[in-house]
Amino acid sequence: MARLRGHYHSIVIPKMMEEFGYKNPFQVPRLVKIVLNMGVGEGTRDKTILEEAVSHMSTICGQRPVVTKSRRSIAGFKIRAGMSVGCKATLRGNRMYEFFDRFVNAAVPRIRDFRGLSDTVDGRGNYNAGIDEIIMFPEINLDKVKKSLGMHITMVTTAKTDAEAKRMLELMGLPFRKR
Repeated sequence: MARLRGHYHSIVIPKMMEEFGYKNPFQVPRLVKIVLNMGVGEGTRDKTILEEAVSHMSTICGQRPVVTKSRRSIAGFKIRAGMSVGCKATLRGNRMYEFFDRFVNAAVPRIRDFRGLSDTVDGRGNYNAGIDEIIMFPEINLDKVKKSLGMHITMVTTAKTDAEAKRMLELMGLPFRKR
C-alpha cells in the first residue's frame, strides 16, 4: 500500500469525520483520479518535441501517456484535424497516491520563490494546478531536456463542496497559499 494511502486512512478520515460530522467513514471525500495533461503546440511541426513530452510524462507518472489529437482544424494556429497536439495520463489507485506523494514532498519544494499553491477549487470539489516547468520533478534528467515544457494536473475528488475538498487536500499535505 502506498504511504499516502495509509496516511489517508489513519489520519485524514478521522479528522474529517470529526470536523465535518460524518457518521460513516465512506462519507469522507477521497481522491478518485489524477489526470496529467501536457499540451505541446510546437509538436505539430517538430515530432521530436512530442516524443520528448511523452517520454518525460511516462518517467514522471510511471505509465505510458496517450497522445492526444486535435478534434478540429484551427487555421490561426496552423493545426489540422487529427494532428498530435499533446499527451495525457490518468492515474488511479496506488500510482495516483505515489504520484501525489512525490508531487507534494519532492517536486513542490523545488519550485523557486514558492509561496504556496492556489487554494481555488473548481466548484465541483476538484482541484487544478498548472506547472510551468516539469524539471521540478527529481525523476527528470536535466541533460535530456531540450525544450521547457509545462503540465496541467487535475485532482478529482468525491467531495460535495469546495470546503471539504480543500480541507481533505490540505490534510493530505498539499501546501496551499496562506491568505
